[in-house]
Amino acid sequence: MTIPAFGLGTFRLQDDVVIHSVKTALELGYRTIDTAQIYENEAAVGQAITESGVARGDLFVTTKIWIENLSAEKLIPSLEESLAKLRTHYVDLTLIHWPSPEGAVSVKESMLALMAAKEAGLTRQIGISNFPIALMQEAIDAVGAENIATNQIELHPFLQNRQVVEFAQKNDLHITSYMTLAYGDALKDQVINAIAQKHKATPAQVVLAWAMTLGYAVIPSSTKRENLASNMAAVDLQLDDQDMANIAALDRQQRLVSPEGLAPNWD
Repeated sequence: MTIPAFGLGTFRLQDDVVIHSVKTALELGYRTIDTAQIYENEAAVGQAITESGVARGDLFVTTKIWIENLSAEKLIPSLEESLAKLRTHYVDLTLIHWPSPEGAVSVKESMLALMAAKEAGLTRQIGISNFPIALMQEAIDAVGAENIATNQIELHPFLQNRQVVEFAQKNDLHITSYMTLAYGDALKDQVINAIAQKHKATPAQVVLAWAMTLGYAVIPSSTKRENLASNMAAVDLQLDDQDMANIAALDRQQRLVSPEGLAPNWD
């Protein structure tokens, strides 16, 4: 199982905005698109993909199951609805978006339902998102680490989530970073800007390259063509050991996403 290192996120983008973003990204050469049921943009993403003319087999499409659909009886029907909106017979990756609040639906039940969806050909790979160590272990116990393609977590220079990453790596679990630019805060950091000047790169390219150098996948979003193109160039940016060490020193456990009533017990 492999997760593309670089893709397009669509969080908070809807209607014509997300259609424009996805179509522009595909024109520029993006081939990985990340969406979710709760984003309420799957239909628009599906429209953009269809109108782009890019062959479905050339794309890697991810969606995520919302907490209301995590039970065994709801997960597959909700995924089938997502596929209809996306205008595709399958997605490449389906994630549990957030663990069920207060364990209302067990991790085991959701993971087994995801496995059933995979076996039915609705999704090529399955995974998790926003899972701390204890719940990662429950997911592994349910279906085996070899069946979990990634854990998509908030991870940026100011929240490097080292405990979760270390546990994931020990269990051969891949990490996908979301909020990699820290809502843009990372682009203002002096250390990151100094590295950007050194490499004649943008601060965004530096941060994205940092995450990919560590082996994480990244899914930055943008509505602007120039930013979409610039972000994509991060794939080719080579940071040196000193650059990586300087960014490693920026960690300050600054979590930006922790919705009340939804967030698990973070590590």
